[in-house]
Amino acid sequence: MIEGAAVVTVDDEFTIFDPGWIHVVADRIEAVGAGSAPDAVRKSVGRVIDGHGSAVMPGMTNSHTHLFQTFFRGLADDKPLLEWLETCIWPGAVHLDRESARLAATVGLIENLRSGATSVIDHQYVHIDEEIDDGVCSAADQIGIRFLLASGWADRNYNPALSESADTVIERTRRVRDRWHGHDNERIRIELAPLIPWGCSDEAMRATVGEARSWGAGTHIHCAETSTEVEMSLDERGLRHIEWLEELGLLGPDFQLAHSVWLDDNELDLIAKHDAVVVHCPVSNMYLASGVARILDMRSRGITVALASDGPGSNNRQDMFETLKATVLLQKIHHLDAMALQPQDSLHMACRGGSRAFGTPTMTGSLEVGKKADLVVVDLESVFIAPVHRVPSALVFNATPADVSHVVVDGRILIDDGTVTMLDELALLAAAKTSATSVFTKAGVDSRLTR
Repeated sequence: MIEGAAVVTVDDEFTIFDPGWIHVVADRIEAVGAGSAPDAVRKSVGRVIDGHGSAVMPGMTNSHTHLFQTFFRGLADDKPLLEWLETCIWPGAVHLDRESARLAATVGLIENLRSGATSVIDHQYVHIDEEIDDGVCSAADQIGIRFLLASGWADRNYNPALSESADTVIERTRRVRDRWHGHDNERIRIELAPLIPWGCSDEAMRATVGEARSWGAGTHIHCAETSTEVEMSLDERGLRHIEWLEELGLLGPDFQLAHSVWLDDNELDLIAKHDAVVVHCPVSNMYLASGVARILDMRSRGITVALASDGPGSNNRQDMFETLKATVLLQKIHHLDAMALQPQDSLHMACRGGSRAFGTPTMTGSLEVGKKADLVVVDLESVFIAPVHRVPSALVFNATPADVSHVVVDGRILIDDGTVTMLDELALLAAAKTSATSVFTKAGVDSRLTR
């Protein structure tokens, strides 16, 4: 049980119990309420966490990242998307193997936990070693985070070493799915993830989306991230990205459309019609100078918007608190409207929108009885935060990963009073640094890891 905290439920009414308490039994939320917990509840629990001076919120979902890119931080500070791919990502990615990918994923998943993300969607598109997906899933298994491996692919117009046919993609992903999907109380999931429209043929798209739907799984894809990519689609196909998906007859509520920056009104209407999910990556979009997504227009159409950091290679951090703040501020300055978005809007997108993107809207995303016990405790007693007048404002505009004291996933305490409970962080970082140095030495890329 956690008691004495401000409990930010992110339910339909955005109820806040301040102070409040929350009772966890096994992997579920047993009860949540205002004031003090009943004596009977307090006497029944095995552990009481003192939440005075803190807020408890649902775990956020980082709805689009590339965990292998924890080894690529800082290499794209001066490059737009397509140049970044050619000069940074491709040269290094082809030298990854199962162990280096596992270490990169482990670092990235701990980073996500520390930034309040209890669920992560990893758009994992490097399969130089066919055991890489298995290594990434084993990292998620060890850490205990809720994890969706979106197995990425491209079958044309892409680095040949990172390209695969649809048959290869489906067969490889079936093997990963057979081993990992539903593992550990359904904590790990597998879906398919075409990489980018210009890297995917029509035939392969139909085959992989059809396969994913036969599994009851979703499809995750980069969409309209840059204006250049949209122009490429218009030049080749005569269609914008969402129009292309619509013409193929594929767009649906099981699609997660990462970025979705350069969309016109018709495309927004199509997304709303098919109830697809947009995944907004504001920090990455600013980092690569890709543009500003039309979040207000999406919300006015009832489109579900989730939030994400994107990969560390085009952000340098996987910090969901930074994402919360950037989401609000970017829309305010873009529209020159201080009321464009408010803290509650950002929290709703990160929690409820994220649970929809992950495919667990009835299980995660809010602190309600019967839902999974995925929650985060944030210490608000800091010179950077206090005094707190409005808890949602403090969480979005003031809090950082340094303020996260406890993280619970599936009822298990994974961060306890600021310490991860399942591994030695310093030993992990030492092993990751050695592995990253080896990868970039092979690639001939000056990563400056030892300077």
